[in-house]
Amino acid sequence: MLDIFVDADACPVKQEVFRVAQRYGLKVILVSNSWMRIPESSRLELIVVEKGADVADDWIVEHTDSDDIVVSGDIPLASRCLKKGALVLGNTGHPFTENNIGNALSVRNLLSDLREQGMITGGPKPFAKKDRSRFLQALDEMIVKIRRRKGIS
Repeated sequence: MLDIFVDADACPVKQEVFRVAQRYGLKVILVSNSWMRIPESSRLELIVVEKGADVADDWIVEHTDSDDIVVSGDIPLASRCLKKGALVLGNTGHPFTENNIGNALSVRNLLSDLREQGMITGGPKPFAKKDRSRFLQALDEMIVKIRRRKGIS
């Protein structure tokens, strides 16, 4: 079954996920460490997990199957979900794949080390309109790809 799991705490594209999922009649499971307001719909579910490092990530990995889509900017979570056969889409619309996840993890770890040493003080670039547009297109493409593979029109 094709479900969309959202690492929801810091996700800037939740509304876009809701719109695309509604168009295709898909279920969206938002996983968060705290309660948040979501539109009322039988296709939207909010799972609030305990606070703690990787608790939401662990829940997502445990419940994700192949042919599900995970929306997250968390690279270690993306890696874990890819190993389960899920498709993973970053918040800015860049898919994580088996071909690029190793490089993404390496860059993440390098930048983390440089931040710890005080050599880098800034974070990621601000979220832009083009990121939102790229995300919408990539999510639509992922859904179509899975539906074709499963023989659903």
